[in-house]
Amino acid sequence: MNKMIVANLVHRPVRTLISIIAIAVEVTLILIIVGLSLGMLNDAANRQIGIGADVMVQPPGSSFLSGITGAPVSIKVADVLRKIPHVQEVSPIVTWLNTSGAVEVIYGIDIKSFEALGGPFQYIEGGPFTGPNQVLVDDYWAAQNNVHAGDTVNMLNHDVTIAGVVMHGKGARKFLPITTLQEWMGSQGKASMFYLKADNPDNAEAIMNSIKQVPGLENYTMRSMKQYLSMMTGGNLPGFSIFITVVISVAVIIGFIVIFQAMYTAVMERTREIGILKSLGASKFYIVNLILRETALLAICGVILGMIISYATKTGLHAKFPLLPITMYPMWFGYATLIAIGGALLGALYPAYKAAKKDPIDALAYE
Repeated sequence: MNKMIVANLVHRPVRTLISIIAIAVEVTLILIIVGLSLGMLNDAANRQIGIGADVMVQPPGSSFLSGITGAPVSIKVADVLRKIPHVQEVSPIVTWLNTSGAVEVIYGIDIKSFEALGGPFQYIEGGPFTGPNQVLVDDYWAAQNNVHAGDTVNMLNHDVTIAGVVMHGKGARKFLPITTLQEWMGSQGKASMFYLKADNPDNAEAIMNSIKQVPGLENYTMRSMKQYLSMMTGGNLPGFSIFITVVISVAVIIGFIVIFQAMYTAVMERTREIGILKSLGASKFYIVNLILRETALLAICGVILGMIISYATKTGLHAKFPLLPITMYPMWFGYATLIAIGGALLGALYPAYKAAKKDPIDALAYE
């Protein structure tokens, strides 16, 4: 049977190749899009860890997605927070969600208090701010945009000089002096949120409870970094699970339609062959098994090709676009394999059933 299956696939090389490529596209679609989505989510979480804060304090009603609240509160709140027991450092942040060209969050920082949270920036080129219209960018952004320390770039319709290129992983990819971003936003003396460094990370809960006792701050949104990271999952991100489901559904439909068409056509072309097999005593189960095993072989070849294409695509995208992190978890290779093979077998069920139902006399007389 195995020799027959291989011979049938080799006899129709174009159809076989198209079927394998279609399944490979299905696997690549799942791995790349899901990997990109999870990669961006994990990258955002890791950059929050890199800040080094233990508690985030945001204005009342703020989303857990930092960077979309503007700058609605007085920066003087930082002075109140510094008096809270177990608080070692407070750094006010102004965030700006920039959607011009790419969706990104720009941080306005007080560099001294910001570096006190998790350590100083690691400079690859240049150094810290020496003036108001300067910016720090991380190495990924600099590589993708081919810029260096000393270059002038346009940011939010303002020309600024790159003071330094820093190692990625400390919140945002672009950092402006907090007073500069406040001025651009027309929010002088305002802040978007506050990062707090505790004397011990285990005291984060005690700090948040103490803040709630301060008049005027009881309605502020507070999260420990541990709580924030637990929320940075696909299930908590609005629309993320639906997006993944749609991607997988489209991929399954692609595989189902291609395999259904290929195997249905193959069954029609091999009517006489099926009649000979049945006249020699082949059972219905034998015929169904033959079709499904042929489909499974196509699916396995497609899965292997899809994984190779996915790795090549990941490598190429990372080289061309460093800001697009693609994370491929081993379990998603398993999911993609099961989805591809399951969809292919599902698409072959009706052709296999139709082949098994053929009457051997009619099949032998088929021209």
